[in-house]
Amino acid sequence: MLDPGGTVRSWNTGAQRLKGYEPSEIIGEHFSRFYTQKDSSAGAPQAALAAALAEGRFEAEGWRVRKDGSRFWANVIIQAIRDERGDHVGFAKITRDLTERRSAEEALRRSEERFRMLVQGVTDYAIYMLDTAGNVASWNAGAERFKGYSESEIVGEHFSRFYTDEDRAAGIPATALETASAEGRFEAEGWRVRKDGTRFWASVVIDRIVNDQSELLGFTKVTRDLTERRNAQIELEQSREHFFQSQKMEAIGQLTGGVAHDFNNILAAILSSLRIAQRRISAGRESDSFIENAISAAERGATLTQRMLAFARKQELELEAVDLLSAVRDMTQLLQRTIGAGIAIRLAFPLQLPPVVADRSQLELAIMNLVVNARDAMPNGGTVTIGATKVEGGESAEDMVCLSVLDEGEGMDQATLTHAAEPFFTTKGVGKGTGLGLSMVKGMTEQFGGAFKLSSEEGRGTTVEICLRIANEESPADSIPPDTVTSPVAKTLRILAVDDDALILLNTVTILEDMGHQVHQASSGREALETLQREAIDLMITDYAMPHMNGAELVRRATAILPDLKIILASGYADLPHGEELALPRLSKPYSENDLNEVIRRLS
Repeated sequence: MLDPGGTVRSWNTGAQRLKGYEPSEIIGEHFSRFYTQKDSSAGAPQAALAAALAEGRFEAEGWRVRKDGSRFWANVIIQAIRDERGDHVGFAKITRDLTERRSAEEALRRSEERFRMLVQGVTDYAIYMLDTAGNVASWNAGAERFKGYSESEIVGEHFSRFYTDEDRAAGIPATALETASAEGRFEAEGWRVRKDGTRFWASVVIDRIVNDQSELLGFTKVTRDLTERRNAQIELEQSREHFFQSQKMEAIGQLTGGVAHDFNNILAAILSSLRIAQRRISAGRESDSFIENAISAAERGATLTQRMLAFARKQELELEAVDLLSAVRDMTQLLQRTIGAGIAIRLAFPLQLPPVVADRSQLELAIMNLVVNARDAMPNGGTVTIGATKVEGGESAEDMVCLSVLDEGEGMDQATLTHAAEPFFTTKGVGKGTGLGLSMVKGMTEQFGGAFKLSSEEGRGTTVEICLRIANEESPADSIPPDTVTSPVAKTLRILAVDDDALILLNTVTILEDMGHQVHQASSGREALETLQREAIDLMITDYAMPHMNGAELVRRATAILPDLKIILASGYADLPHGEELALPRLSKPYSENDLNEVIRRLS
C-alpha cells in the first residue's frame, strides 16, 4: 500500500523476496526508489500515480531496481483507493517479476519466420511489425480485416495514419514508440481510424525488439478492436445505474405510504392539541396536558425524520448504549407496513436484557434490511421472528447480546450460504435485489465491534444473528437526557439569530430572550452582515439553508468582519452538502431549549 503521496505503508513477503528490502528498510520510503534513474528523472513514478488517480487504475511494464542494484522487468498495477465518501486515501500497488517471460518473448520474436507463421492466420488481432522509425514492415490478415488496408497499400507507410487527427497533433504515436523503446513495452486504449475514415476503439500493445547486443531492431504491434466490448460496458453501466435508481425508487415507494400515515397522525395530534389548548387558555381553563401532548407528537415527528435520514444513510456513525427491545418495538409498525399484511412479525425477547454498543439509526436500518430479506424468502406468507439472547463469552471472550431475525422460508443450500454475505451476491433475480443487504449488515456489525452469524438449511428457513458488545455502564453519556434541564448561562450575551423562516426565527428569539440574553434578529445573510457591522455581537446562531446566501457563506463573511465571533450552525439537514466542511457547533432541527442552552454554555 502507498499513501496519497507515494510513500510505502505496507510490505508483504512477496515484495521482500522480489525487491530485497526488509519492511523496516522500506516502510516510510517513497516508492520511486524502485525505478531506474532515467525513469525517476523523467517523472515516471509521479505520472503513474497521477494516471491511477485520474483513471482509477494504472498498468504498465518496465525496468525496476532491486536493493542490490540489479534490474528486473516488472508488470505494475496501481489502483487508487477511495473511502466510502469518495475521498482519495492512497494506492494499492501490485508488482510481478516478468523477466523470464520477457526473455522468452524476445527469443520468440527473434525468429521472423516463426512470427509470420503464427500471425498470418490470425484474423481477430492486427499483428504487424514496425521498423525503428515506425513504418509498417509486415501486415497480417487480422489487420487487413478490421483496418481495411491491404498489405500492398500499407507496408512502408507510417503507423501514425491509424491515429486520429487530435492524437497525431498531440504527438501520441511518437510517444508510444518512445515509451516502447525506453521501457520495452507500450500499452493503451483509444480511438483509431480505419481506411474508410470510421473510428473504432482499440487496445494497442507495442513491444520493443532488440538483438543480442540490445540494439533496437524495431517493434511488434498488436491491435484489438474493442468497440463492441466498450459499447457493451457502457450499456451495462447505464443499465446498472438505471437499476440502482429503480431499486431506490422501489424502497421509497414502499415507505411513502407508511411515512405519510405517521406524519398525518402526528400533525393531527399537534394541531388538535394546540387548538384545544388555545380554546382552554381563552376560557381560563387548564391546558398544560394538551400542550404536552403537542410537544410529544412533535418529538415523534422528529424521531421519524431521523429514522428516514438513517434509512437514506445521511447520518454519521454514533455509538451509544442501545436498548434492543425498545429499538425493535419502536420500529415494529414501520416494519409491518414495509413488508405488508401477508407477513406476521413476532418478538421473542427475555424480560431483562443489557444495553448494547451500537448506532441506533444504523442498527434500525440493518433490522429493516433483514426483515425485508425475510419477507422475500416467504413469497407465500409466514412469520418473521425477531428476538435476542445474552451469550456468555467465557474466560477468553466478553459477554454479548445476539439479536436474531428468523424466517420460515425455503432456506439456502451450502453453496449459496457460503456466498450469501458477499457484496452483490443475490438469488433474487434481476430487478429484485442489489445483493448488498447482508454485506451491509455484516460490515456494520463489525464496525460496532460485534460478530455476524448466518445459518440456513434448505426447507427450514434462515436465521441471521447480530452479536453486539454489552455497553459499559461506566461510560459517560454522549448527550444530556431530554428530561434534564440545565440552568441558564450566568451572563447576558449579545446574540444574533439568523433564519429565513419567520416562525422558527420568532421562537428562537423568544427562547433566547427568556434565557436573559440581548437578541438581534435577521431573516437573511445580508441582514445579518449589516447587523454585525453596526452592532457588538458575542454569538451568532444561523440556519444553513437560506436563499441567496447560505449559512456556510455567511459564516465565512461574518468571521471576516469579526474573527472572534462565536457561531452555532442550526440545520434541518443531517449533514451538510458535499464540499461544505464547517468546524462549528451544530444543532439539528428541531432542537429543544435545553439543547440550545447547553451549546451556548459550552461556547461561553
